[in-house]
Amino acid sequence: MVLFRFPAFFMRYLTESFRPFCIFVPMLEKNEIIQSALQNLKIESLNPMQEAALEQGTGKKDVILLSPTGSGKTLAYLLPLLLTLKPNNDSVQVLILVPSRELALQIDTVFRSMGTSWKTCCCYGGHPIAEEKKSIAGNHPAIIIGTPGRITDHLAKGNFDPETIGTLIIDEFDKSLEFGFHDEMAEIIAQLPGLKKRVLLSATDAEEIPQFTGLNRTVKLDFLPETSQEQETRLKLMKVLSPSKDKIDTLYNLLCTLGSSSSIVFCNHRDAVDRVHKLLEDKKLSAERFHGGMEQPDRERALYKFRNGSCHVLISTDLAARGLDIPEIEHIIHYHLPVNEEAFTHRNGRTARWDATGTSYLILHAEEKLPEYIPQDMETMELPENPARPPKSVWTTIYIGKGKKEKLSRMDIAGFLYKKGNLTREDVGAIDVKEHYAFVAVRRAKVKQLLNLIQGEKIKGMKTIIEEAK
Repeated sequence: MVLFRFPAFFMRYLTESFRPFCIFVPMLEKNEIIQSALQNLKIESLNPMQEAALEQGTGKKDVILLSPTGSGKTLAYLLPLLLTLKPNNDSVQVLILVPSRELALQIDTVFRSMGTSWKTCCCYGGHPIAEEKKSIAGNHPAIIIGTPGRITDHLAKGNFDPETIGTLIIDEFDKSLEFGFHDEMAEIIAQLPGLKKRVLLSATDAEEIPQFTGLNRTVKLDFLPETSQEQETRLKLMKVLSPSKDKIDTLYNLLCTLGSSSSIVFCNHRDAVDRVHKLLEDKKLSAERFHGGMEQPDRERALYKFRNGSCHVLISTDLAARGLDIPEIEHIIHYHLPVNEEAFTHRNGRTARWDATGTSYLILHAEEKLPEYIPQDMETMELPENPARPPKSVWTTIYIGKGKKEKLSRMDIAGFLYKKGNLTREDVGAIDVKEHYAFVAVRRAKVKQLLNLIQGEKIKGMKTIIEEAK
């Protein structure tokens, strides 16, 4: 195994001093596909980890990529595929395994945004497998992205030919093992006789890689900081004292104090998430909730509203601690102490990402003691009495009851809102088109006018529900 370890000081030097220039210029100049993809993604430069992955991803050796949460691992393994995928080939060439539906959808969105001719298919539980079977048969995807359980179902039913797959990527490999997907992944890999390349990605280093992966000649790209010192310089830890065991009033005051900045509140259990969300709602503070017990459309809507700025507060279990692309999170709030050090690390990893800064707050009552892995000498934040409730976001989210399956695109939606809704480009934010519905961020001040103007109007010749997302 070839090991590349990049010291923390070297990483900082590269990212801070040479970030505008850190592209493999010769490779990018020679390849219009890569250039076009980056342009479509509105990315001007790659970070050092992505550069290294691009170089090794096109080679013959298997790759283990270790990099912190939020460093851009999705792009790091998708870009090399553009140089290895065969055009005019109707077979499945690449299989990407992920531990969650959200991560699968996220990867799918990034790849589609590259604007290539290759098709993808996203496979996960929570909706009919027949829809995925039809998509595979009709669209001939080059890449299948899926959770291990759903992929084993497809293989058992013979819905695609595994023998044509030459590249296997396992994202959040450590999380997949933690979720108990060991047997499913072993079963899947055993049915891939044509594998030529394996790529494993993780935010933590494993002591041992299971034999079922079949890793042979391996390059290990280790971009994990050697110590916690690097993150500590960007992540500030604070404690907030609660006068009672029920911390809801303290949480409310803290969120009011933080104002309109983005915050994730972590609870240890689903019922706690629901309770905290309800209590904040009763106090007229806008927040979204997110956990594994929710229906998939509800989870997608919550994430979208949080990502597009319609809502500044997300209350979640540790499900949101890993794998999800949620940029520019300023604050992490531990309503409950994390169950272990790993959970603490991954929660905090949602902020202070790559070269950004952030703050992590631990709400503590008098009887709670900090675990050994949390610094004992944290600064205490004093909350003001009766802080003003944050104003509503300038954005709100509109739901449209048609999506990709109805041939509705982002351009279709934007054109409809401009023409029929009398909106300008500045009034419309992010547009996210799902299989059978879509979400659009619209300036809150223009929503009432918009809904009045488009009442009874058809979008792309289709009559559908268009309303404010609840």
